[in-house]
Amino acid sequence: MGHSHSHSDETLLTRPELRRRKAVRQRAVVLLSWILAPLAALTIAALVVMWPDAGSAPSQVGNPYAAAPGASIDAGAVQRTATEDCSTSTGGTAGTSCFIAYTEVKGAGEVPVVVSPDIVQSRGVKAGDTVRYLNLSGLAAVTGAEHSGAEYVFMDFVRTLPMGLLAALYALVVVAVARWRGLRAMVGLGGAFGVLAWFILPALAQGQPPLLVALVGSSAIMFGVLYFAHGFSVRTSTALLGTLFGLGVTAGLAAWAVDAAALTGTSGHNAYQLMSLTNGMSLSGMILCGLVISGLGVLNDVTITQSSAVWELHEMAPHTTAKELFGSAMRIGRDHIASTVYTIAFAYAGSALPVLLMVSLFDQQLLTALTGVELAEEIVRILVGSIGLVLAIPVTTAVAVAVVKATGRTPIPAAGPTPSAEVRHREPARDQVLDPL
Repeated sequence: MGHSHSHSDETLLTRPELRRRKAVRQRAVVLLSWILAPLAALTIAALVVMWPDAGSAPSQVGNPYAAAPGASIDAGAVQRTATEDCSTSTGGTAGTSCFIAYTEVKGAGEVPVVVSPDIVQSRGVKAGDTVRYLNLSGLAAVTGAEHSGAEYVFMDFVRTLPMGLLAALYALVVVAVARWRGLRAMVGLGGAFGVLAWFILPALAQGQPPLLVALVGSSAIMFGVLYFAHGFSVRTSTALLGTLFGLGVTAGLAAWAVDAAALTGTSGHNAYQLMSLTNGMSLSGMILCGLVISGLGVLNDVTITQSSAVWELHEMAPHTTAKELFGSAMRIGRDHIASTVYTIAFAYAGSALPVLLMVSLFDQQLLTALTGVELAEEIVRILVGSIGLVLAIPVTTAVAVAVVKATGRTPIPAAGPTPSAEVRHREPARDQVLDPL
């Protein structure tokens, strides 16, 4: 590690040496391009061939929340709440108790909106809430029959303002901390959701092979998101190679696991409705596609981290051997593996908490509960995603070490005599050295 720095040192490079090192970096870029360019071309070609045909898309069905003739769905702010007899002002059954949210109607005072007991028990409705309710007061005029029952029925809360504030706060925090790169990441996220909405979902609805849809859509997302958020560099290309490797492993494992574990996808309350709307789309295929897509974010995280770790370690100790550099980076990777596995497990456990609570109340053996239809899909999702990202870490690290050693990067000058103006003029900018295209 001991290395003296002088004006004849490699930290103060001559023009021929700079040209030589630039050529080495360009060869590394070309080498990565030989691998990534065909994959990108294949992804684009597959997108074009598999792009959903609007003419063969399943027919749209009516909005399940649309109101019948004579009825309407209105919104208003709750002025006050009360528990009173249902027949007092709602047209309900006398002698029964109802929770009423008196809601403001523009130009018409208040209307008594009946709130269902499950909403009252879970969160309740409070003064100041904005709610959406079904207005049945005009139904009798259309049907000619007298309406019996409540005329104003609670449907849902209006969440536009709090969710909008959260989105704005999220964008502000990301841009404030990550600045331009954070902004690019958010734009890239929007593009990823565009691929999901315009390619993956319609392709699944039209019955295209779920595994191919997942691979093509996920590859397109990763090419776009990584390069847009992190820039075109050898570092990003290395992370992308590791990501695509992990994506392939995840897809292969998911294809085997869905069949071997007999995941049918029929446990959800929307399963049979989906089958009827999409002319018998394979629900197990939808699970397969979901297993691949669900691991993209964490997979991207670990590969970018490992690629950056290799570069930073090489900066600090440029004369470390490839074996030592790989070992150092993998020590970081092992810590990342441990924390990421926890992240995946707890993220899925949090989203499935109602199911976990329900299963815990059943009188059955633990193994039966874990392998039952309610939990099997989530557990398989955790295991498949974790295996893919764990295997992606050593592959990304190995590729990054090979590339960083092949590029012949210039070490950062140590403290010492200040170079002359002529030498400083000959030195490349640090960002150009550390992040070559």
